[in-house]
Amino acid sequence: MAQAWKCSGLRWSADGPVLAWDGGRRSALTWGKRVAFGVAEGGVRTCVGARGHACPTGAAVSARSTGARCEECARLDRAHSVAADTIADDPRPYHVYLAWFGPGMVKVGITAEGRGSARLLEQGAVCFSWLGVGPLMAARRTEELLRAALGVPDRIPYAEKRAVRAVLPEEAADRAVDVAELHARALALPAWPESLVREPLRVVDHVEVFGLAGLPVAVGAVGELVAGGVVSGELVAAAGPDLHLATGGGVVVLDTRLMSGWGLVPARGAELTVPVREFKEEVGVQDGLF
Repeated sequence: MAQAWKCSGLRWSADGPVLAWDGGRRSALTWGKRVAFGVAEGGVRTCVGARGHACPTGAAVSARSTGARCEECARLDRAHSVAADTIADDPRPYHVYLAWFGPGMVKVGITAEGRGSARLLEQGAVCFSWLGVGPLMAARRTEELLRAALGVPDRIPYAEKRAVRAVLPEEAADRAVDVAELHARALALPAWPESLVREPLRVVDHVEVFGLAGLPVAVGAVGELVAGGVVSGELVAAAGPDLHLATGGGVVVLDTRLMSGWGLVPARGAELTVPVREFKEEVGVQDGLF
């Protein structure tokens, strides 16, 4: 029986996307590479634990969950989290940013300055610009100010991001328009926290990093992994946690968060045999295995 591996997620490095595995092994991903793995026969998806600790009960979790955590571990993971707004005393400086995912899809967010643009790559931001930098609570207040005054959300569903990746404007200047407009409006707002230093517009574009130029329209997305199932396809693009794979039936998107918690083995076949959710309608635009 082939050794089973546990995936700990997709990571973004200076050289592009990398799949990380429990134990420290990493698999670099390049365009045109075949991504192929199977789920161990008779396997069950189990909780990945929280904050570096294994789940004490090894609880089974839903195959459709992108978090791969049981209820208790999910609670513990968010108990000391900037994203969950349960930390107020982090001394590190934080960036406030505007991220663009497609026409009309701009969100505001914050990330630790020391992380650079890693958070934007992890979210699949097609382009972005910093707005300011300062203490955590000042960054959080600015985020709330933009949400209230400009109606800019702090979340955009992944389904909407995926739906527009193949139909983005071809020119970088056109992709930067929404960010530039909102950046100017944001800097003109009164009541910015005094401790937050405003930053000039500098739009960073990730189309080449993600491989989105000329991307074929996806026909669907993997809905879940199943015991004995196989994922196989040629990597044509990657953005955030998503891999866009060319298969015999067209391009299919794999959210790599669905891989965590499973025992994965080398693929025995070249066909994709896990459930795929077909894209039937366009989503509306808001205002060691290989």
